[in-house]
Amino acid sequence: MAKVPIIKFVKLQKNAILPTYAHKDDAGFDIYVISSGRLKRGEKKTFSTGIASEIPKGWFVSVRDRSGLSVKHGIHVLAGVIDAGYRGEWLMTVINLGTKAYTIEKGERIAQGIIHLAPQAKLTEVKKISESKRGIKGFGSTGRK
Repeated sequence: MAKVPIIKFVKLQKNAILPTYAHKDDAGFDIYVISSGRLKRGEKKTFSTGIASEIPKGWFVSVRDRSGLSVKHGIHVLAGVIDAGYRGEWLMTVINLGTKAYTIEKGERIAQGIIHLAPQAKLTEVKKISESKRGIKGFGSTGRK
């Protein structure tokens, strides 16, 4: 089994809530906000978490939707990578794609974080890339069923 990474957190605000796993076998840990606000349909806002972190070198945190908020209310998280070198506050930007306004409450679990290995690829320019069976077929190229 791989070595378990340790993410160090610091509370920037007294009322900040450190991330938690709801279940011992969850991939994602819950991220809480310390600010509140109402989101109208189609509106996006950034919410404060009051925390900063030290993610181990070679890892990153992917910020994702919480399925209940997404499915039930249309609340989606935007901009979802926190790099190992980032030491600023974790801010959560969300958009309401639902049919009604939604109020985010202080202390609400608004997103989830998943820690991933972050190997860096060697980026190189070439004159030509190899062909593949798929080729340039993109969005919708495999059909619906």
